[in-house]
Amino acid sequence: MSERHKIRVAVVFGGRSTEHAVSCASAGLVLGAIDRERYDVVPIGIARDGRWLLTSADPARLAIGSGELPSVEAVATPGVCVTPRTGLGTGTLVVTGPAEIPPGFGDVDVVLPLLHGPYGEDGTLQGLLEMTGIRYAGAGVLASAAGMDKEYMKILFAARGLPVGRYVVVRDRDWGAGAPAAERKRVLDEIAELGWPVFVKPARGGSSIGTTRVSGLADLEAAIEDARQYDRKVLVEAAIEGAEIECAVLEGADGGPPEASLPGQVVIDPHSEFYDFAAKYLGAQTTMIIPAPIPGAAAERVRQLACAAFDAISCEGLARVDFFYTPGGEILINEINTMPGMTPASGFPMMWAASGLPLPELIDRIITSALRKPAGPR
Repeated sequence: MSERHKIRVAVVFGGRSTEHAVSCASAGLVLGAIDRERYDVVPIGIARDGRWLLTSADPARLAIGSGELPSVEAVATPGVCVTPRTGLGTGTLVVTGPAEIPPGFGDVDVVLPLLHGPYGEDGTLQGLLEMTGIRYAGAGVLASAAGMDKEYMKILFAARGLPVGRYVVVRDRDWGAGAPAAERKRVLDEIAELGWPVFVKPARGGSSIGTTRVSGLADLEAAIEDARQYDRKVLVEAAIEGAEIECAVLEGADGGPPEASLPGQVVIDPHSEFYDFAAKYLGAQTTMIIPAPIPGAAAERVRQLACAAFDAISCEGLARVDFFYTPGGEILINEINTMPGMTPASGFPMMWAASGLPLPELIDRIITSALRKPAGPR
């Protein structure tokens, strides 16, 4: 394919959220696998301070190393900034910097936004791209926002009759400065009714950052305050005994229904108390068994529920849905991730590879789905 007929893809990564390093690692895997014969790749990193920067496309520089986390700042091209231009409807990213940047370098056919967490996976970037008329891969504004907010995610799942665990929402007005003591006591009483242990987490966070396993009332308030450092709204979930099962989903080809991969079971590093950030990305003994060692009927039910969860929030493009499979055979949905991790340790690419869709073909399918959509509001 000639250079001028290549599809120009802006791979956007990094971002302002606490999952900055995970996003960089996702970009590293994708940049190493994307078909350069088919795609002209523009690597764009969003720094922690919000600047959009042209970066190196070297996958090795974006890997999570032993004791080191990658960042956009470490791979940025000096003096080159990128700004989305609104109102043109032509898919334009304006590049400013050294004169050697080729003319039209900012004109892209599609954006692949490998951002995790707030300021990227939550509908904010999606809204910006829609205003600029730039096509993008993945979920739209509504699905991104609902998928990021664990409270409303669960509300939508429950409204569709999907099975979810018990939880309590701790809102800023009930807990923050000036909240009545009676309201705080009410919240604590509701949480105690969940039983122990519980998991306390930011309502709009990811990668288990800010998440604490709490075994009793004595440690609860400190865990809530820790989660509130990342989000003023906190979710407290009842612990569910069972295997952690994941299932990857893709938007159906040619307008068909969503398709689910083989499910996988997460086997947590025995040195980790639960599936936290260190266990997910740094745990040497954390693995995934694919297909998950559960009965065939349960595996098929997981795949059906994964597609139902995808549809429940009007998701598009791709997602990963996380479940618990209890000793009694019950299947509960924990959450959906509308831009799942794409690192070497991430389940999403591994589950599709095991299902017969290797990473280069997976990336191609995600981009092809995005190119079929009209620019602007979906």
